[in-house]
Amino acid sequence: MSNAASGMAVNDDCKLKFLELKAKRTYRFIIFKIDEKLKQVIVDKLGEPTLGYEDFAASLPTDECRYAIYDFDFVTEENCQKSKIFFIAWSPDTARVRNKMLYASSKDRFKRELDGIQVELQATDPTEMGLDVIRSRAN
Repeated sequence: MSNAASGMAVNDDCKLKFLELKAKRTYRFIIFKIDEKLKQVIVDKLGEPTLGYEDFAASLPTDECRYAIYDFDFVTEENCQKSKIFFIAWSPDTARVRNKMLYASSKDRFKRELDGIQVELQATDPTEMGLDVIRSRAN
């Protein structure tokens, strides 16, 4: 089903939850992880729409990689309410090398499954995906 070159399979639930976030705004964020036994990307955590960015950042493990989707609401300089869907490839420096390689090799295939990502970020520590970074990339 999957090999090192193509990355992991993507569980249908990942696409379903992403569509719910995109179309219905059911979630503020979704965190995905690779389940090595199942050889696929699965949903790890779902963030309620009422949760904020701090809750999202706190949901990422400090020593393991994850893929994350964050629905960022902001107001433009023209005072328009907008939102952008961020894809964040979380790969902390403290993660095992094998873990980082697995996520790096599977990222593109996983991203292709999620139609509607507007901004992509790669982060190895929390400062690389801080709210100020998110804000600057949203505009």
